[in-house]
Amino acid sequence: MMTDAQAATPTLCRLQLGSELRQLRLNRALTSTQVVRRLLWSPSKLTRLETGENATVEPADVMALCQIYGVDGETATRLQEYAAVTKTKREWWQATGFRPLLGPGHRAFLGMEASALVVHTYQTEYVPGLLQTADYARVLHRHASDGRPDEEIDSMVELRMTRQRVLVRKPPLKYAAIFSESVLRRQVGGPSVMKAQLARIIEAASAPNVMVQVLPFKMGVHRGMNGAFTTFRFRDDFALKPMVHLEHLADHWLLRRKADVQLYEDTFNDLQTLAPGPQESLSLIKEAMEEL
Repeated sequence: MMTDAQAATPTLCRLQLGSELRQLRLNRALTSTQVVRRLLWSPSKLTRLETGENATVEPADVMALCQIYGVDGETATRLQEYAAVTKTKREWWQATGFRPLLGPGHRAFLGMEASALVVHTYQTEYVPGLLQTADYARVLHRHASDGRPDEEIDSMVELRMTRQRVLVRKPPLKYAAIFSESVLRRQVGGPSVMKAQLARIIEAASAPNVMVQVLPFKMGVHRGMNGAFTTFRFRDDFALKPMVHLEHLADHWLLRRKADVQLYEDTFNDLQTLAPGPQESLSLIKEAMEEL
């Protein structure tokens, strides 16, 4: 019989393992410094483990921590199973050769997206990646690539298209996207590319697990004007707290602090209330198609 750990992605196991180990340390009123001194580890090693940043985790390291924390046998076994998954399973972008193209922040984002049960995203400048066509994505990558060869751009487009499998997996990702009307009006790649792109959004929004809303210009000032963001929620049987992803020109960030996450979740809820509903939003998209 497959355990919860064996059925989960390596990213989900790393995050769950780190979260539980940190809580166990806090329950014992131990500081990070006290723990690493006993194990002769560098301080960064424990930090990376507790934040889920290491690509793989050694089960022996987990067992050493469990002994310090006085963990019972059943819990120790489960935590070692999480570590074993990180060493025996590979994320899809690792297995297919995409890894050399990705920085640490991008890999973290892909892991969150592949592991999440619910994703909410707000975009101001372009169609969210899970809704893009290959031609639209290629234009974006070409303008952002800073001279990358065509082969790498093709690989990045393939990566983006492969990401979209989360919308049709079993169970499918529950996905809600809100974007500014500017996304509809900005011609990326010209009229033919945009028509196909808008048609793709309409097609994707017909699935029961996908909801799309457009925030019209006429709505005026709103809480999303500070920039794009994505929130992640995870399986109930993994006690992982929600997280927020932010992306800028040079890097990606994951926010975990409860107050930060709550701020972005509240903002998304406000935008959902402010924006027209899904049917009216689809009408706006169709109108933009007709004007091309």
